[in-house]
Amino acid sequence: MSETSSHDEVLQQWMADEAALRGRMQQEPGVARREQVIGRTGLETMQALLNGELPPPPIAQTMDFTLVSVAFGEAVFQGRPLFKHYNPLGSVHGGWYATLLDSALGCAVHTTMPVGRAYTTLEFKVNLVRTLTHKIPLVRAIGKVVHSGRQTATAEASIVGHDGKLYAHASTTCLVFEMPGA
Repeated sequence: MSETSSHDEVLQQWMADEAALRGRMQQEPGVARREQVIGRTGLETMQALLNGELPPPPIAQTMDFTLVSVAFGEAVFQGRPLFKHYNPLGSVHGGWYATLLDSALGCAVHTTMPVGRAYTTLEFKVNLVRTLTHKIPLVRAIGKVVHSGRQTATAEASIVGHDGKLYAHASTTCLVFEMPGA
């Protein structure tokens, strides 16, 4: 099998994965109500989003990406770098990369939160290593937790194309705290 046909197969699988998810996820963006998430772990909350019990956040529609999978300590997003995301230089704006990476990082950390615990970003660093254009139809941001403790959590994420190329990577440090009113 040629490298091109292998890349095409990956692209077809990613498209099929997304279609299956969109079939069961809620289509109307929104924000989960407190009573919908109280008493759930972070992983249970993220799984509820994938199962269509909770609405996808509005940013996902605005930036043309979606959550495609979660596991404890990991979150994977899939995005479409489109012409509408371009900067004046003729390529995808760094803010698009950053938003996709921040989502993967934060949601990976979220999956490690026990009931009653929450987090917020304390520090976030992005490295753009390759230009993205609309000619790359899909990319995935894969976020993985490095450490999740009582007061801090750290994670790393990478944006990769269906072609196996690395486009960007990032890291974060999050502050972990007791959820107000929990």
